[in-house]
Amino acid sequence: MNIDQSPSNAIQNMIEESFPLKIMRENDSVFSYREAGSILSPTICLLHGIGSASGSWIYQLQGLSENYHIIAWDAPGYGKSSNINTEKPEPSDYASALNNFIKNRTQCLKVLIGHSLGALIAGAYVAQRDVIDKILVLADPANGYGASDPHIRSQILEKRLANMRKLGPEGLANARSTALLSESSSSDAKGIVHYNMKKLNIKGHNQAAHMLAKGDLKGTLGRFHGSTLILCGSEDTITPETKCKEIANIIPNAEYRTLYGAGHASYIEKPNQFNNVILDFVVNSDA
Repeated sequence: MNIDQSPSNAIQNMIEESFPLKIMRENDSVFSYREAGSILSPTICLLHGIGSASGSWIYQLQGLSENYHIIAWDAPGYGKSSNINTEKPEPSDYASALNNFIKNRTQCLKVLIGHSLGALIAGAYVAQRDVIDKILVLADPANGYGASDPHIRSQILEKRLANMRKLGPEGLANARSTALLSESSSSDAKGIVHYNMKKLNIKGHNQAAHMLAKGDLKGTLGRFHGSTLILCGSEDTITPETKCKEIANIIPNAEYRTLYGAGHASYIEKPNQFNNVILDFVVNSDA
């Protein structure tokens, strides 16, 4: 398929028809998600980044579902998922929401994969719970700015919020979506990133921006001792390899792998490489 960067019916159909959005209600909360594979198989749960959504995981829903139950959630404030009930949430708020989602969707979570902001949520989740038997994968992880100087943290947050105020979701997608990819990315990858970014919910994005400002993945992950894989695209300019390796060095017994030729949205740009590394790590962790 030859898809250009602009919004495309082909991209929309590929995502929405292949893996239509599902809805789960839990008490007063609503979660939207996409799903593939048998519910009787071990579950891999996929957590997207701040400028994305569940539809960005189409290649993992396709490529990992032969032997696994794949769930790609929409974080609170994304897709049709309810917002967090506070204007300036903490990573722990998203971790609690994730716990509610997981316990109602599967009894056999095996692998938790978080990309960028999703890695920050995954880190908060495993730090709060006795999940030493789970496999944690952090792809192009965002550390957050919680340990930064408060003035710098405030400046970064305000810049992100101002961009959304000025551009709106579609304008932000037009201006920023290619920054998530390498210069040699395919038109399909550009279309998938753009399509998911232009569907952002402004309030959900802004809440996530506050959470990112408060996050400190390195400060959190030192408490986790389970099997951990850190991935980063060799062409990632948003969370470059030097930063991702710092996170890997914090975690006891973590393994680090480079995804060659991939930018920040590595799982979209190099899906076969991404999926194969995941499957290899999971099999060897079971050995």
